Amino acid sequence: MSLHALLRSSVWPERQLLETASILRNIAFFDAYFSNYIEGTEFDPEEAADIVFHNRPLEHRHEDSHDIIATYNLVSDPVEIRSCPESPETFDVLLKKRHSILMAARKDKRPGEFKEIVNRAGNTVFVLPQLVRGTLLKGFELYQLLDNPFARAAFIMFVISEVHPFLDGNGRVARIMMNAELVSAGQCRIFIPTVFREDYLLTLRRLTREGDGEPYVKMLNKAQEFVSKINFSDHDKAIKMLYACNAFTKHDEGVYLKMPD
Repeated sequence: MSLHALLRSSVWPERQLLETASILRNIAFFDAYFSNYIEGTEFDPEEAADIVFHNRPLEHRHEDSHDIIATYNLVSDPVEIRSCPESPETFDVLLKKRHSILMAARKDKRPGEFKEIVNRAGNTVFVLPQLVRGTLLKGFELYQLLDNPFARAAFIMFVISEVHPFLDGNGRVARIMMNAELVSAGQCRIFIPTVFREDYLLTLRRLTREGDGEPYVKMLNKAQEFVSKINFSDHDKAIKMLYACNAFTKHDEGVYLKMPD
């Protein structure tokens, strides 16, 4: 069964979350933090908080600092994080706009412009540049057939990740688009704790190579369940809960993600 068929034929959870001002500020920070960490932009949580909340980029890591600040600015904007594509044109506009903001400090990555050369990860070759627009259009047509916010979020994230339309920043843009679907529907966001990174990458890879979407969807469901159980009303309490659940630990250290009590 294809990912789209699986998402369309199943009943998915609706985990409500009202993002008050304090919750928005804090959950957006962890959203931005983990989305960058998963791509190799690694900071300690306390260091990242100083960069984001006090706008103090590190002199020796200007581009990395900008990446996390830009991601935070996108996912903490209450209008931006509720903006979802309504047509192929707005899909194109949202993708390019968010990428241009996200990658503004990395001019060599052509912020806001689709790739013109082939990109790959290991043995995986992504959609060829000349096929990017057509593939995204087909993906958008299928996305419009889905009604459930979780289903739409899971599908749009995979489409962007699979196409890899930009030279860099594809994963972060894909996760922003995913969470916009959820937040716009009053649902809890999804972010991928560091300890859960391998689960995320392996299920994406399995979906790409074998067409098996079930592990991918289960992974996202578990990640959302985890996020929904964290109290984001207070930053310090949230970070303590995340530490207690091994969220900041690397998977190769032999520990696993714990669900909050």
